[in-house]
Amino acid sequence: MRFLLRITFWLGLVLVLLPRDKTPESEKLPQIGAADAVQAATAAVSDMTQFCKRQPAACEVGGQAATIIGQRAQDGARKIYQIINEKKEQLEKPDKKAPDHTGSIALAGEGDAASSETPRDTLSQDDLALEWRGPVPAN
Repeated sequence: MRFLLRITFWLGLVLVLLPRDKTPESEKLPQIGAADAVQAATAAVSDMTQFCKRQPAACEVGGQAATIIGQRAQDGARKIYQIINEKKEQLEKPDKKAPDHTGSIALAGEGDAASSETPRDTLSQDDLALEWRGPVPAN
């Protein structure tokens, strides 16, 4: 948890210190010197170290919340690891393929006898006697 806070702090510091383009809006902002910024950051850090002395209940609840969040993160990482390993095993062992059908439709040769007795050609003689009237080819 402290690692994440440190990374966030340093990343924020780098983003703040990056040079910016001069715009009319930036001229209206208050100008703060580097020494003033360092002094304010030092005061903020020293105040944060004293926070748990002033608010012990808040620190206790925050610690419990951090523990719960850490546990959930570990559980999520474990689940993702298991999913990746299952996919990896499926790729390494191609003989254990998933079935090609869902089972809701019987394959040829499977199922009841009524389905095998149904004729494949269901057009009537009247349907077959009609001439095809497609679009007339342009000459």
